[in-house]
Amino acid sequence: MSTAPSPAELTLVSHHLCPYVQRAAIALTEKEAPFERRHIDLSAKPDWFLALSPLGKVPLLMVAQAGGPPAVLFESSVICEYVEETVAGPRLHPADALERARHRGWMEFGSTILADLWGLETASEQPRFEEARLKLAGKFARVEEVLGTGPYFAGETFSLVDAVFAPIFRYFDLFDTLADTAIFTGLPRVQAWRQALSARPSVRAAVTSDYPDRLHDFLVRHDAYLLKQAA
Repeated sequence: MSTAPSPAELTLVSHHLCPYVQRAAIALTEKEAPFERRHIDLSAKPDWFLALSPLGKVPLLMVAQAGGPPAVLFESSVICEYVEETVAGPRLHPADALERARHRGWMEFGSTILADLWGLETASEQPRFEEARLKLAGKFARVEEVLGTGPYFAGETFSLVDAVFAPIFRYFDLFDTLADTAIFTGLPRVQAWRQALSARPSVRAAVTSDYPDRLHDFLVRHDAYLLKQAA
């Protein structure tokens, strides 16, 4: 039987494929904050996890409290904001309030892209796949319009917007080996941003080495049209 995580200053309860978990892991790593990571199987959620997670989802961040049980934070955006506000290290949000609000908006935009990505990777037939592909291409075209010279969303400074988009781009490291989705065609700034994020140590460390195999297995289980194209 799975047991609850042992006490630690910060414990990130995770799933191997979850992009929202990756956001939190990237933010913690950028801040050089020591943390433990505990992966769970979302198809067989342990009782201790269900007792802690109001939504039954990852990530959770367990924050040790003196003389009592750890505080539990849920939702990746909340966790990232908490890390930004409480952990010393480089700022991951702009100092200017207006620019900070703008970044939060683009983080939310990234979450809508993940919804379309779910449609792309789980589509078993061409019409649904094409619908998701066109939605994604349109949204990345909007991103292209707001990007500058890079290498990151805010130029030279890595931010939480980058932490949101890095897990999105990671999907395509596998997808590109299966089919030409043409989602990034004609978007040179988006493509350069993707390359810069893929080289970032915090981004690379946000998943385990078997991530591509796990993602491929996920596609197999969903009879993904992506795999049928590869055939």
